[in-house]
Amino acid sequence: MTDMMAAPALLMGAIAVLAVGTFAFRFAGPALRSKITFPPRATRLLETASVVLLAALVVTSGLTEGGVFAGIARPAGVLVGGVLAWRKAPFAVVILAAAATAAVLRLLGVP
Repeated sequence: MTDMMAAPALLMGAIAVLAVGTFAFRFAGPALRSKITFPPRATRLLETASVVLLAALVVTSGLTEGGVFAGIARPAGVLVGGVLAWRKAPFAVVILAAAATAAVLRLLGVP
């Protein structure tokens, strides 16, 4: 019976630790921004790395599902969304157009 009582306490403790850790990370960024400086080359590399990571995320989630090619409909939707985002369309329009493109293609039988 004591194991049943310990589980909620353990869960609440884990949630508290994660909450404090999340707050500490979020607070550390603005708090340390003025105290830590990076060389210009490191700043450029970090900016480039963030773009590369975002592009990798788009490619893997836009082209694959379960480790295999997702078909034509999803990449077509991602392409439409990417073009609209590049043309500075409102975010809601980008999302709706990308989803509609994929949905219409799937409705037409395109995998």
